[in-house]
Amino acid sequence: MKTMPPGHQRRSEVNCFLSHRIREFWAVKDNGTGDFADKYNQHDEDEKLGEGISSVVRRCYHKVTGKPYAVKIIDKLSDAGGVDIEATTREEVLVLLALQGHENIIGLVDVFESDVFFFLVFELAEKGELFDHLTEQVTLSEKKTRRIMQEVFEAVKFMHNNGVVHRDLKPENILLDENYRVKISDFGFAVNLKDGETLRELCGTPGYLSPEVLQCSMFPDAPGYGKEVDILVGCPPFWNRRQVVMLRSIMEARYHFHSPEWDDISVVAKDLISKLLVVQPKIRLTAEEALEHSWFKGAQQARNERFSARWKFKGTVIAIIAVLELSKFLKNKMLPVTFETVLREPYGVKPIRKMIDGCAFRIYGHWVKRNKDQNQNRGALFENKPHREKHNGDGHAPRKTGVLDSYNASFRVSSLEQIQYKTVRQKPVYQ
Repeated sequence: MKTMPPGHQRRSEVNCFLSHRIREFWAVKDNGTGDFADKYNQHDEDEKLGEGISSVVRRCYHKVTGKPYAVKIIDKLSDAGGVDIEATTREEVLVLLALQGHENIIGLVDVFESDVFFFLVFELAEKGELFDHLTEQVTLSEKKTRRIMQEVFEAVKFMHNNGVVHRDLKPENILLDENYRVKISDFGFAVNLKDGETLRELCGTPGYLSPEVLQCSMFPDAPGYGKEVDILVGCPPFWNRRQVVMLRSIMEARYHFHSPEWDDISVVAKDLISKLLVVQPKIRLTAEEALEHSWFKGAQQARNERFSARWKFKGTVIAIIAVLELSKFLKNKMLPVTFETVLREPYGVKPIRKMIDGCAFRIYGHWVKRNKDQNQNRGALFENKPHREKHNGDGHAPRKTGVLDSYNASFRVSSLEQIQYKTVRQKPVYQ
């Protein structure tokens, strides 16, 4: 009778145990019956979240809690162009375990292994890839871009402080949770560098490679090399249909701010980009230095302003007091003024106007500059009135026409060829 080697027997026992755990806790079906081990391939296509060369990502559910997760199923036997899938996956798991706990890095929940597959269970990023979000929105405002890039830089800073280099940062690998918070994912190319160790492999996505990678003089991730531009204006800064031209532009940092997409981008944002898209890595801003740039001060100020819970409560209290005082005032002191007059034009009654102004400035007074040289006064709070537009019979505002419309139309036609690439994914390379 042929006996199995001890190592194989132990592995089989482990696989049986893992298979039992999988069936006990995890499912890939809404009804909780589709086990990883034998039914991961038998469910609707809408459960598929993504697909790679040797893996597929599907939505799964915890059988006990019903909470949704994402499971990355990696086929050990697939042809990955000479890449050792088992070794790469184990390295990816070790990297993920070293980075757990950061709010902007995807959380690894569980790991299983069978004779044929790896199962990596991750927290679910409900809003999907930043790439898809950009495809839908084309561009994002500076405010949104600033928040996203700040979270990306925070994640890159955390990775570098822990000796991890991602090597394939791009919008496809930046996920968004239900609150549109960043989750860095796909650490398949990531490595954990020891002190004194250098990178010697060429890998990543061509449009986002840094010059030193192309020159094979490796440095850690260039934290913003092209990614911030992609988010701000909807396209990578060096993209060209001819890859040779694109790579040459990267190596020479050849880009410009003259296209119409840059017209609404602030000077401060352009300054940060110009300091990130630098050929020499020793001069280029690191993630930590980028976070200190003045462009991010607006984000810090916004966070301070969001500390407004007590102001909202204070505003509510003031509003209630104002209503009570107003009702008392109308009842006892303003008998000559009819109620219809107050309803029709309360601001036309001087005592009421004074009360409204007082309440308004108690809430919004910090917004008005009190310096006499600033050309602002108490009337600043009230001089901006809602803009009223005439509407067509269908309830929509009329289409405004003019010189800019004809220009925009011609620009859309002339730049159609340029826009096509925005929805084309770039495949990563590994050599």
